[in-house]
Amino acid sequence: MNTSTSLDAPPRDRVTGTQFTRGLGILVLAGMVLLIVLGLFVSPADVNQGESVRIMYAHVPGAWLAYLAFVITGISSAAYLWKRTRSLTWDRIAGASAEVGVLFMGISLITGSLWGRITWGTYWTWDARLTTTAFLFVTYIGYLAVRGLGGTHQQRARRSAVLALLAVLEIPLVHFSVELWNTLHQEASVAGRGTDVEMDGLMLFTLFLGVIVFTLMYVWLVLHRQRSLALEDMLDDSGLDNALTARRAEASGVAR
Repeated sequence: MNTSTSLDAPPRDRVTGTQFTRGLGILVLAGMVLLIVLGLFVSPADVNQGESVRIMYAHVPGAWLAYLAFVITGISSAAYLWKRTRSLTWDRIAGASAEVGVLFMGISLITGSLWGRITWGTYWTWDARLTTTAFLFVTYIGYLAVRGLGGTHQQRARRSAVLALLAVLEIPLVHFSVELWNTLHQEASVAGRGTDVEMDGLMLFTLFLGVIVFTLMYVWLVLHRQRSLALEDMLDDSGLDNALTARRAEASGVAR
């Protein structure tokens, strides 16, 4: 007789890993090791900023991936609101992407403050780019809080989708803040319009490697998190079913 429990061998429908995600995780780990080696030890220091430029290899990818994550949250939310594609899967992707986006935005804010301390002499200043980025960060923390409010899965998805479509409008404001206002923050060095900044080839390669690695990490995290959210919804549904069954049994006993 087989007496193994779910603790010994978890059923397939209770795990979030697959052969694809395991392979992707290994690729992300290898890419991260390479990024650390190139970013910290191999790539040259900047002529003006010196060794502090190495913060760029985490700061820039973190910021761009936060943008991407929040845009995906908005697109997934729109897909849920559209009747033809309405599915809780879209809602869970939106929630998972927002959680990962908040993580990357946190990385961008922390590395940015460290960079600012070295460059400007202070960890924080009410610069237009920094202020709008912090506001965007707080907005999506609020979005995640709204997702945690009570109600059915459909109510959660509907209210979260509306908020996500409003929140995503902040991204252009953050991105173009350096052009709209007189700001300390520099414009984009690589993709900026009219920029005359020339980067060393190895520095540019390391930066793009960081974007690729962070993107793969984003995909890996979202895949796992949205599956975890699906399991949480299943658990909530089963808990509700059990509660209804108990209430029906209780009512039946009273009737007797």
